[in-house]
Amino acid sequence: MLPPVILWNENRLSLLDQRRLPCSVEFLECERAVDVAEAIETLAVRGAPAIGIAAAFGVALEAGKGRAAASRAIERLAVTRPTAVNLFWALRRVEARLRRLPADAPDSALFSAVLDEAFAIQREDLEGNRALGRSGAKLLPDECTVMTHCNAGALATGGHGTALGVIRSARDAGKKVRVFACETRPLLQGARLTVWELMRDGFDVTLLCDNMAGSLMKSRRIDAVIVGADRIAANGDTANKIGTYSHAVLAKHFGIPFYVAAPLSTFDASIPSGEAIPIEERAADEVRKLPGGGMLPAEYSIWNPAFDVTDASLISAIITEKGAIFPPFAEGIASFLSE
Repeated sequence: MLPPVILWNENRLSLLDQRRLPCSVEFLECERAVDVAEAIETLAVRGAPAIGIAAAFGVALEAGKGRAAASRAIERLAVTRPTAVNLFWALRRVEARLRRLPADAPDSALFSAVLDEAFAIQREDLEGNRALGRSGAKLLPDECTVMTHCNAGALATGGHGTALGVIRSARDAGKKVRVFACETRPLLQGARLTVWELMRDGFDVTLLCDNMAGSLMKSRRIDAVIVGADRIAANGDTANKIGTYSHAVLAKHFGIPFYVAAPLSTFDASIPSGEAIPIEERAADEVRKLPGGGMLPAEYSIWNPAFDVTDASLISAIITEKGAIFPPFAEGIASFLSE
């Protein structure tokens, strides 16, 4: 069994500290919005849907102090991670819920409304992931081997997962699924989180270094590559953890289906293509740290983008809670978002 990732407990927010995994299971106790913001910034909580859920609860921690406090919380949380659009989607929902209340609503009503909205976002994400998983499972053969990158499982969402949700749902449907998980440098979310999560759920999972993916696709039968997403543009271009683009190019070369699994809250119809997606660049020290301890010299120049953009032309289907969208994506995305 997996531990809860985001848990509201007597006016506090408990967050599974994913920086400690897989060595230990520890929780952060957040009593202020700034605590949640720092947890998001330091990757104690990560994954686009989970970030949005945590942020909504973060606003609830301040809403009982009045509208001004709730607004300050929204402003602080909005600057934590620029690429994950679910963050802004969740904060807009909370803000809209507050606007629907009378101007003279007591602080207790503000708190109750925001907390209710946060629970709704969390509940809808879990339900949506399960629906998404069922849609994606239909695309996999009865016996299959899939590759994934980063972590798009229960740890990154309200539960069940997106990319890993497809894998879970396929097994629930009686299919036999074997998984290869890329380590996902430089912070090893695949090694630390995906493999740990799948092993706890009893999957046949094998870890590989990111630069082994091409050799794997060439030498073994891989039936699909399935990844999550942090933001999807109107044309289907998709931002996900750095390294995803390379896997998509390789999959295209070897004729392997490349699937993106993401809820509709990950789509950003205001952005026409991936060129307009803001890409977070993280601290160079994440790359400078050596695996066995110690650091590379400070004078090393390092480029450390957290995400890359996979062109829509490389994607076989985008799997959502309403079903799969197939190329050409623009029309399908517009249709799904308008329903």
